[in-house]
Parts: sequence; structure tokens; C-alpha cells
Amino acid sequence: MAIDDQVGGGRALAWRGGFGRLWGAAVLSSFGDALRTAALPLTAASLTDDPLLIASVSACGYLPWLLFGLLGGAVADRVDQRRAMWTVDAVRGLLMACFALAVGLGHASIALLIALAFALTTLQTLFDNAATALLPALVDRASLGSANARLMTGQRIAGGLLGAPVVPLLLATGAAVPFGADAVTFLAAAALVASLRTAAPERPPRPAGSTLRREMADGLRTLRGDRALRGLCAAIALCNVGMGALIATLVLLVTDRLGAGSAGYAATVTAYTVGGLAGGVGNRWLVARVGQVGAVLCAGTVQIGALVVMGTVRSLAALVGAMAVFGFMGMVWNVNTTTLMQQRTPGELLGRVSSAFRTLGVAGAPVGALLGGAAVAAWGAHTPPLLAAGFFVLSVAALIPGRAAHVSVDAPPAEAVTSRASG
Repeated sequence: MAIDDQVGGGRALAWRGGFGRLWGAAVLSSFGDALRTAALPLTAASLTDDPLLIASVSACGYLPWLLFGLLGGAVADRVDQRRAMWTVDAVRGLLMACFALAVGLGHASIALLIALAFALTTLQTLFDNAATALLPALVDRASLGSANARLMTGQRIAGGLLGAPVVPLLLATGAAVPFGADAVTFLAAAALVASLRTAAPERPPRPAGSTLRREMADGLRTLRGDRALRGLCAAIALCNVGMGALIATLVLLVTDRLGAGSAGYAATVTAYTVGGLAGGVGNRWLVARVGQVGAVLCAGTVQIGALVVMGTVRSLAALVGAMAVFGFMGMVWNVNTTTLMQQRTPGELLGRVSSAFRTLGVAGAPVGALLGGAAVAAWGAHTPPLLAAGFFVLSVAALIPGRAAHVSVDAPPAEAVTSRASG
């Protein structure tokens, strides 16, 4: 049987108790992340006019995933994930509070911004992998799809619709205010996660002499040896190359090819965000009809069509519509690929396997951005969406062998053990 289609919801997902607190922490963190992500480049531009130094601040947000992503996953599988998450958020909150104080006192520098971006993302490699591994301990396996949809939709609302637009208002009251607000969200999220009551995960004893390097290798070996997981991972990596090409050059498509200016670019980005929110709501309906694997294949196929429209039709209205569809199906893709990975992976390996997914995904984005820039230089601003469509074709193709896997995600592997929240 394939990584089989699961019709979504199982028992009704309860907001009270563990999941509601985790959702609140995730949404608060996304809001704070949006404040910081928007404010850091503005702060960097106020400190220097060197574009390389300004770009270095953003680049340091990617680098730790490539250096420490697999290590973060291995550590997440060794420790109590709840404790790791609230500890990391508390540390990040203190770092942000200190940085906000430095900005307020006029002691900010490019070097400090780069160090902050690197430190926060290094801590994030542990937090994100621990969060992925913790969710199956809070909800029934059959409810993972609904849980992921609600988490991602809440994060999209907080980060995409609420966070970034608030930054100019906060900056008007002081350069340090967005960073102080981010510190508060980190500390509040830490308190919510610390209040979870989950039993420590049951794991088989580690072999004598086991090291983090060997445990990382175990995770990669599990990923390589499972056709379904391998296909999912390859699909996500290829998808992110295409996304990198599209996102890095979208402003050129809107302003140069269509001549729509900043208002057209804002409309395009907003359409993507609104489409993503609709996808979070509509995901359950789609999964109920075609199953999780079918939903992923449908999402990838429709996104290919949307990308072709972006690259061939010279109309702002068509671009906005295509971006809304692209965002809708992007949310469906993200929810179900994450859920399938969580359901397929043995519980004691979930941190390591998820770290491999995330690391490859992060690596794909800058590669795609470089390819997209080269494509614009060679053939024009309309080519990156078509280049992205090609990578999405490969991504969908990588998923097809997974349907022939012999173990269904409906029944977890025998060695997977998860605990349940008590409230």
C-alpha cells in the first residue's frame, strides 16, 4: 500500500490544553519574527550604505541551517522537546531584549546585527526541529493534518497580515521598539510552551558509545532507506529551488515586465498571503476528497499551471490571480508534506529526519535565487516563473514513487512511540 491517503481529521482537534498553548506560542513567535525580519534590514540600511554588508545580515539567517541543521535535529531527538523549546525561546527573548537596549542607546552596529541574526537562527535549528517532533505528542496522529493547517494558517495571519504592516508604526515611536516587541513575544511564547504538561517521550536506550555524529547518520540512513520519505524530501528540495527563483525576482517581473510599480508588487504579495490563508481553510475539504498524497500531487500540479501563467501572460490581474492560486496550493502542499513526514517517521527519529528536510529546503532557496537572477539577465524577467515551473515538475515527479511504498502512514511504524498531553 502507498503512503496512503488519509481523510483528515480523526477526532475533533481540541483547542484547550496542549495544542491551544502550542498554537498560541507559534502565532506569537511568528508575529515577533515578522517584526524583526522587517526591521532588521531597515536598521542595517540606517547604519551603512554598503549593499554587501546589508545583504550579509539576511544571509546569516540562512547559514546556521546549513552548518547546524542536522545537529539541531539530533539534539532535539535526545532531549525533552518541550523543555528545549521554552529554554531556546527564553534565551532568544533575552538576546532580543539586549539588542533592543543596544539600539535604544545608540550602540547598534552591522557586526552586532550579523552576530544577532546568526545566533537567533542557530537557536532556531533546535527549536524548529523540537517543535516538529513535539506536535505528534500533543494530538492524535489522525488529527496531525488539521493541527498543521491551523498552526500554519495562524502563523501566516500573524506574520503575513499583521506583523510586517505594524513595523512602520512601531519604528515611528523608536528604532528599538520592534525589537523590544519581538523580545516580549519570545518570552510569552516560552511561558506558554513551559506550561505544557507532556510526558517525557519514551525512547529506546542509546547504544553504548553513541555519538551525535552517529545519530545524525542514523537519521540520514532512515531517510535514504525509506522510499516515501526520500521522495518527499527530494520534492521539497526541488520545490524550494523553484520558490527561491520566483521570490528573488518577483519584484522585477511586476515592475519591469508589467510596469505595475510598487502598488502592483504589494497587490501581488497580498494575493499570495490571502491565497495561503484560504488554503489553510480549504485543505481539510480537499484532503477529504483526494487524500493527503492526492492533495500534495494536486497542489504541485496546479502550482505548475499558475507559474506558467505568471511567466507567459502580461497582465497584472492575471498575475495577482495566479499568485492567489499559487498561495492557496502552497499552503495545501506545506500542510500535507509536513503531516506525511511526521506520520511516516519513527517517533524517536523525527527531529533528525525533519532537520534533513529543513536543511535541504533552506539550501535550495539561495540556489534558486541565483538561478533566477541569472535567468533574468539572460532571457528577461518573465523566465524565473517558467524556470520555477520546471523545478515543480521535477518535484511532483519525485513524489510519484512514494505512492508505491509498502507501509501506510495510517499505521505508524512499530518502533514509533509518542506520548499524549494531559493538558
